[in-house]
Order: sequence, then structure tokens, then C-alpha cells
Amino acid sequence: MATDWLGSIVSINCGESLGVYQGRVSAVDQVSQTISLTRPFHNGVKCLVPEVTFRAGDITELKILEIPGPGDSRQCGDLQQMEMGIPGVGCQVGPSQNGTGKVLKKPISSSAPQNIPRRTDMKNQDIIISPQQQCSKSYMDRHVETLTQSKGFRRRHNSWSSSSRHPNQVTPKKSGLKNGQMKSKDDECFGDDIDEIPDTDFDFEGNLALFDKAAVFEEIETYERRSGTRSRGTPNEKPARYRHDENILESEPIVYRRIVVPQNANKEFCTDSGLVVPCVSYELHKKLLSVAEKHGLTLERRLEMTGVCASQMALSLLGGPNRLNPKNVHQRPTVALLCGPHVKGAQGISCGRHLSNHDVHVILFLPNFVKMLESITNELNLFSKTQGQQVSSVKDLPDTPVDLVINCLDCHENAFLRDQPWYKAVVDWANQNRAPVLSIDPPINEMEQGIDAKWSLALGLPLPLGERAGRVYLCDIGIPQKVFQEVGINYHSPFGCKFVIPLHST
Repeated sequence: MATDWLGSIVSINCGESLGVYQGRVSAVDQVSQTISLTRPFHNGVKCLVPEVTFRAGDITELKILEIPGPGDSRQCGDLQQMEMGIPGVGCQVGPSQNGTGKVLKKPISSSAPQNIPRRTDMKNQDIIISPQQQCSKSYMDRHVETLTQSKGFRRRHNSWSSSSRHPNQVTPKKSGLKNGQMKSKDDECFGDDIDEIPDTDFDFEGNLALFDKAAVFEEIETYERRSGTRSRGTPNEKPARYRHDENILESEPIVYRRIVVPQNANKEFCTDSGLVVPCVSYELHKKLLSVAEKHGLTLERRLEMTGVCASQMALSLLGGPNRLNPKNVHQRPTVALLCGPHVKGAQGISCGRHLSNHDVHVILFLPNFVKMLESITNELNLFSKTQGQQVSSVKDLPDTPVDLVINCLDCHENAFLRDQPWYKAVVDWANQNRAPVLSIDPPINEMEQGIDAKWSLALGLPLPLGERAGRVYLCDIGIPQKVFQEVGINYHSPFGCKFVIPLHST
């Protein structure tokens, strides 16, 4: 009896762990209670092995999908026809008393193929689908979904019409039942023939070329111009880009020459913002300081302001917050301060006091004189209260290079000091130390300056300095605007938010 079912197409459910297998029966062994399937499919996917064998204890449910009739010439394992929706005859197989799956002797229907009515014949009829037809339909839907996904198409529910369904698709009539409604929705979504899906990809570039962007932007610009709204600009126009310190609002044009002097010194500087800063003669500069002192800007105030600005610039040259930081445990910076017995020297001593207060090792050189100026005496009295070191001999200056040399030796009036032995010795030491030099208020004549400076700091307004002065900086010493106007200078402050600014040659 077991040999009568050879060649039948069956579906074997082995539970959730093993899944469902389909295939054609190739062998049935009643002694060992096993059944073998050739060219099997596991959960709808073709197996890699040509044949699988199942024990009766592993089989939960067995369904016969197709029984070969007498004289059937189809080859074993031809399961693809069944998957494409060819109906067969189904029957239910239940377990026997001894626990093994046994095939029923009487099938539900004959093995002859059934004629499925067309859709035109089923309009006014209710179709009853047999379990075997439902199984074939589920295989067909799965196969259609697999082929559609392999071609990379997406199904859209509203884009497919019901007229393009498969001619052999069985559509149940809507009877108000939930199953009927679900099957009707499945047919609307998955009922199209896969042969009607185009194989060619959508031409994105060709359709994009049909869009004239220039014409659309021109139309938008014309509409905005007529309606008075702000134009967004065409693709060919680049929007204006502003820096973080620029104002996007329209304002009056910038006047870069806001300082006008009565005498032309034939030399001008400019700031980082482009403002022109003209040079003044030494006589006009001296007159400016004299008028400011008459109005209350005394020498002591000017010395203090100069010392603060010069020390601030020196601290920046020494490294600023990157070096002068309490967390840094390295050696303190060393500054050699070279001062002469005059007002310029007093400015240097004031600068050295502020540097020493900021934890800078300051070595002050000042030659011994019988009588010192009162301003120098007052500054030395304050400097002695700091940790700074004062020396009067060149031998006491350090032999190793220092971090910075501040030059306050030269003076505008006392030119005879350059002939003194101590002056020549200090100049030779500074030129051999190889440290950068900062000059505070250097003289005009280059021949009077024995030490080449890398930076020079001018007070109020710059003097026409030469190339040996290095890069020129300007500091604000607190002269009011009306004091400038009194000496004939049309002045507008170029400092902005700073007290020390760099100057560039024009």
C-alpha cells in the first residue's frame, strides 16, 4: 500500500522547531516508519540536499497536495508548477493509533486537474476555495512576492488597478466576514501579474532635465520684485558673507583719516582696522605733553600709564596666559631692564615694577649718579618694595640670554650720555645677549640708538622712527581729546577697545 503514494506531492509540518517541508514522495518504509522526499523545499526555500527523510515521531501534520494519476509523465521533483498556482487534489492525513503518519486510502477528489472559472464567470457567484486551493494560492503569492522583491520594485496599493489581476486569481465575494475582507485586500494589493511590471528602471536624469530651474527662479524673482518682497537671489548670485565683527546694516561710509595734524611729518602708519595714524614731530609731541600736564595730566600719572601699557605689552611678548599661568611650574621669565638717569628711565622703572608684580624676574640696570631726578627716586622707592633686582654694573647682568630686554637708555635731550663708558658697555652686553629688545619711546635719530629693537612703543602719537626701531606699537597714555585740539590736532581715538595697538607702515 505504501508504494501507491510514491510520486505524490506532500506537505509535512514538523512543528515550530523544524518547520514545514514540501516535496515529492520518493520512498516509504513501513518497518522503520520513515518517509523520504526528493527535491524538498523548506519553508518555501529550496533545500541544498536532493532528498530528506523524516521519522514518524517528527511529523505533526501531513497533507497530500497532488496525487499522480496513471500514466503521469511528469518527472519527480517538479514542484515549481505547484508553486505557480497549478491546483491539485488535497487530502488530510492524520496520525494512526501507533503514532505514525498514515496516508488515508480515500482521497478527497480525483487527480484530474480542476477547471477554475474565469473572473467574468464569477461576478455573481460565491466561490468556495478548498484547502488544497488555499495552499496553492499561498504558494503562488509567496512566489510572486519573492520575484517582485528580487527585481527591486515596490508595490503600491493605490497604483495597481483591479483589471490587471492574474486571470486565474480566485477572488472571494465580499460577504461581510473578516476573512473575506482580508482576502479581498490581498487580491487588490498582490493580484497583479508580474509580467506586466516594467523591467526598465525609472529615468531620473531624463525627468530632471525636463525641469528648467533657471526659468523657475526667474519667475520667482519677478514675482517678488513686483510684490515688493525681498529677493532671495538667483543661483548665479552669491549671497554676501560677513565676518563676526562686521555690521550687516547699512551705515555711513567709514572715514579712515580721522586724525589730522597741522604739520606733515612725511610718514604715516595705519591700524589693523585701516585707520590712518600720522606721525608728529618731536617739538609737537613735546608741546602736547606740556599742555596735558598743564591741564592735570602730571608726570606721575603719565609715568604710571606708560608703565602699565609697556608692562602689558611685555607680558604679551613673554607668552601671555600660556606661560604666566599658576599651573605652570617651569622657570619664571627673566627681563633685563636697561634704564638711564632721565624721564625715559623712570618710565622703564615703572614698567619693571608692574612686571615684578606679575611674577616676572626683573633685573634693573641703572648707573650710579650723585643726584637723581625726583621722578626716578620715587619710582626706585616703589621698585625696591618688589622682588625685582637692581644692579649698577654691567658685570652684575646675567651671562645667559634672558627672555626680553627693555631698552630705556636713550633720551631725546641728553645726547652726551652715549659717550659714557657704562653706556657703551651696556650696549655691547645687549647686542651680545641675543634676546629680543623692546624700546620704550625711542628717539628719532637712528644714530642715537645703539641697540637694534624688535619692537618699539610710542606714546600718544608716533614719531617718525626709522627701520632700526622695529615694529611700532602705540599706547594710550590718557590725553583728552580737547588737549589735542588745543595744540591744533584734529583727533579721534584709534584704539577702540585696547590700550596698545600695532601700527603698520603705509
